Amino acid sequence: MKLNLALTLSIIFAVGLVVFGFTYHQISTERTKLNNELEVRTSQIAEEIGRGGFLSFFQNNKNRAEHILDSISVKYHLIGMAVYFNNDSILVNKAVASLIPSSLDYITQALVADTSLFNYVSNGHPKTLLYIRPIQQDNNISNKAIVLYVDADYIGNIISGIWLRNFLRWFVQALIVSFVTVVIIRWGIFSPINKIVEWVKAARVGNINQLQEPPAGFLAPLHTEIVHIAKAMHEAKEIAKEEALLRTHSAAIWTPERLKVEVSNLLENRKMVVVSNREPYMHFHEGKRIKCIVPASGMITAMEPILKACGGLWIASGSGDADRETVDIHDKIQVPPEEPKYTLRRLWQTKEEEDHFYYGFSNEGLWPLCHIAHTRPTFREVDMKYYRQVNENFAKAVLAETADEEEPFILIQDYHFALLPEMIKREKPKARVAIFWHIPWPNPESFGICPWQREILLGMLGADLIGFHTQYHCNHFLETVNSALESRVLWENFSVSKAGHTTLVKPFPISIAFTLKDYDKVTPKSSAAHLLQENGITAQFMGIGVDRIDYTKGIIEKFLAVERFLEKNPTYQGKFTFVQIGAPSRTLLKSYSDMQNAVEKEAERINWRFKSKNWKAILLLKRHHSHEEITPYYASADFCMVTSLHDGMNLVAKEFVATRGNNDGSLILSRFAGASQELQGAIIINPYDIEKSADAIKKALEMPEDEQQLRMKQMRQVIVGNNIYSWAADLIKSMAAI
Repeated sequence: MKLNLALTLSIIFAVGLVVFGFTYHQISTERTKLNNELEVRTSQIAEEIGRGGFLSFFQNNKNRAEHILDSISVKYHLIGMAVYFNNDSILVNKAVASLIPSSLDYITQALVADTSLFNYVSNGHPKTLLYIRPIQQDNNISNKAIVLYVDADYIGNIISGIWLRNFLRWFVQALIVSFVTVVIIRWGIFSPINKIVEWVKAARVGNINQLQEPPAGFLAPLHTEIVHIAKAMHEAKEIAKEEALLRTHSAAIWTPERLKVEVSNLLENRKMVVVSNREPYMHFHEGKRIKCIVPASGMITAMEPILKACGGLWIASGSGDADRETVDIHDKIQVPPEEPKYTLRRLWQTKEEEDHFYYGFSNEGLWPLCHIAHTRPTFREVDMKYYRQVNENFAKAVLAETADEEEPFILIQDYHFALLPEMIKREKPKARVAIFWHIPWPNPESFGICPWQREILLGMLGADLIGFHTQYHCNHFLETVNSALESRVLWENFSVSKAGHTTLVKPFPISIAFTLKDYDKVTPKSSAAHLLQENGITAQFMGIGVDRIDYTKGIIEKFLAVERFLEKNPTYQGKFTFVQIGAPSRTLLKSYSDMQNAVEKEAERINWRFKSKNWKAILLLKRHHSHEEITPYYASADFCMVTSLHDGMNLVAKEFVATRGNNDGSLILSRFAGASQELQGAIIINPYDIEKSADAIKKALEMPEDEQQLRMKQMRQVIVGNNIYSWAADLIKSMAAI
């Protein structure tokens, strides 16, 4: 109440000062204007009175002078007037007789100066304008003058009226402004502040979910900082809780904090540099704003938590249309935007480099070659030329960033940079270089069709460590080296020795950020029916698939299995819907645009076949979805179906298992995905076998609850024991041990 009163009085005072200033200026202007108008009108009256033989008339008729002066005063609305001949001879009417003594000095001044004179007098009367006009006779200067007395008191009345009106207007305005301001402050400031008090209280007691509601717009920055502080407090509590759990379970489960300490000890203050083609954060224009997004990528899902935990430098290609606007003069930016933990340096590719390096050799050549998914690889000399050029550009960037270090740790990501290890080691022999190959490695016969297989292999063998997802892929790589190069393959420790340099080849099954605190966390679960209703579909059961629209993911085989399941089990028609979240990918390549069209047409065909009101057999959501958007589908689906025809690991399988805090649901997993070697609790299928895949859907929907619990617990324990922090620690320890 005191604050409201203080605000009201302050506003009234402030508005009053402003109104006083404007009113004072208005009155000054108005007073000058009225005075000028009065003086002009008075001079015109005097001129008219003094015209002709008027003065002679007065001299000859002094007995009637007072009557004539009264008549003229009435005619021209004067208080009175006088005719001055000399100090002893003045004709004046009674109305102004008392003003004559105070006027003599002014009359004398006017006559001496031979000019008209204005002055304002009072002398007990209302404010009066005194006007003296000397009169010439026969073009000669005389000592005679006409003196007019005009009422000027009305000017004061007008000015007083302005003051009164402005005061009333000001008072009303001040009250309205005060009322509106108090209302705005109470609802626009106090209410959000009260929310912030609730948020701080929620943070103190650990209720993080309550922090997600955004405040009023102008308090958004404060809300953001409070959320960060609250999350940091919550994470600290969770870390303490997790450490207690680790001691209780006597387990060696890796956490971000443990990884940070381990990497710090291993690096010994040496810089860690991650190199990839895809960047972890992209900036795009969205209207007049710049929006930051995390691209859909298993590699980013795996590497991001490591850089957040350990810091360092990530070098990647800038691909967002606002990327150049957000970096500094060194093409660097601190990320994540809301709470920077490491540095991202962006390199820029020309359109020709992108066409030939990325779309050409990387994704029309190496990608289909390594996946053996019935898409013929295409090799062009010009693509390889740009592939070398971009690898050289990245090598120069890495060397520039590590110029002051002799033994930096350099972790190269994926098939885009097969030549990069050798280029770096050639210039910096003591650097610790590793390359992790996120996709499969084919058998020697398949890889042998690449015209530049020797150059690719020699580039990779420049690394100290080569990592694959599985031992199966390691074996294929060593067999390829053995058949293509003159080198010594040491099968007892899975290494290659060539020209005095030894490269260790090891499996590192990549994973996700999943710790004990995540294991015990239950993801809020809405019903499948509710999620489907948001998309205009009525169904009781739901399956989920999440893939980039890529010919290696077996999406069409998945749809055929759903179709066959509904054929064999008609009771599920109208009750079961399969949701496929498909992110468009590499649509500039014909094989990918054809695949996208094929996926859409197959979904339409199956939906048309089982056409029913308010129901679809397949719901295809064809756009990029954030992790937050996908999680409700993971948590609510009866099963997740991964049908990769050939895959490195496939983290979708692990992400689905990670969300199942209630240990329910089922995972249908292709045996051609690397994850199938770890997640033995999944229903393993051959995606080419449509009949068995359809049966797997039925098994997943009708699996007893106790079996679901047993399988899901086993898979979740595998993931928490082999999470991304464990993967990173194993990889970096292997690099440090070389």
